[in-house]
Amino acid sequence: MAPSKIEYMSDIWKDGIFENKVVFCTGGAGTICSAQVRALVHLGANACIIGRNVEKTERVAKEISSIRPNAKVIGIGSVDVRKFESLKDAAERCVKELGAIDFVIAGAAGNFLASIEQLSVNAFKSVMDIDILGSYNTLKATLPYLVESGKKHRVDSETLDPSPSGTGGRIIFVSATLHYRGMPFQAHVSVAKAGIDSLSNSVAVEYGPRGVTSNIIAPGPIESTEGLGRLLPSDVKKAYTRSQPLGRVGHVRDIADATVYLFSDSGSYVSGQTLVVDGAQWRTSGGIGELQYPDFLLSGEEVANVTGKKQSKL
Repeated sequence: MAPSKIEYMSDIWKDGIFENKVVFCTGGAGTICSAQVRALVHLGANACIIGRNVEKTERVAKEISSIRPNAKVIGIGSVDVRKFESLKDAAERCVKELGAIDFVIAGAAGNFLASIEQLSVNAFKSVMDIDILGSYNTLKATLPYLVESGKKHRVDSETLDPSPSGTGGRIIFVSATLHYRGMPFQAHVSVAKAGIDSLSNSVAVEYGPRGVTSNIIAPGPIESTEGLGRLLPSDVKKAYTRSQPLGRVGHVRDIADATVYLFSDSGSYVSGQTLVVDGAQWRTSGGIGELQYPDFLLSGEEVANVTGKKQSKL
């Protein structure tokens, strides 16, 4: 069953603000990225979502296309973000069928819990390849179209009037907050996300003069996502949630709303920034669920049930 509007965007946004715009999203069939795309499509955009699983990607694309009459959403599966040609072909198909790429969301990622002792060289490399190389490949494959869109949709600095046809030339990298303070059992992802943050900042500086903005959204713990399920076992979730500054974990709508802000006219002068959407969670300290720091590390035990570990050895 498709989610209702309240589950993927707030009521404050004006319908049609992204009319005739096109968003290209890697990891677009995932829980967070699909909500981001849903919000943009609801507000007028067409979309191309990219994923590994053909059936899932096409199914989610069809579901998203149903939220607005005449919406066009393409689902391209069997795309490996670690392979540039695969992404380049997907971007070319997107432009051929939808006419442009105005917005990009680089959201493909992988994660699991593991200490450095448990983490094999291949597993570490796999996360680097998916997160950092995948983000760079996404950028390279879509940059020509982003530059074209950025040139077409510039904001006049004197009148502040946006282009008559709205915004464009914008990319968001989906990152995390793990590397801000150092998180046990997350060395691989922390290194990867720090690299993605640096990449986004470089894009903002190098391509700002060409009308392209680049920003980072760093989600905290988000309800009903695979990542939260892996990192926070259900038996300790209640206590963990109660310990958060706002007394709750995040919702995909929180991330989707942040996306709309950055891609809309209201974000026209925001570039090279990190928008943390985590309710101040990263300002607190502690372990991950039942893996309390430093007791668990000193015990010599291994993290049990490392979901995704075998799959990461590519």
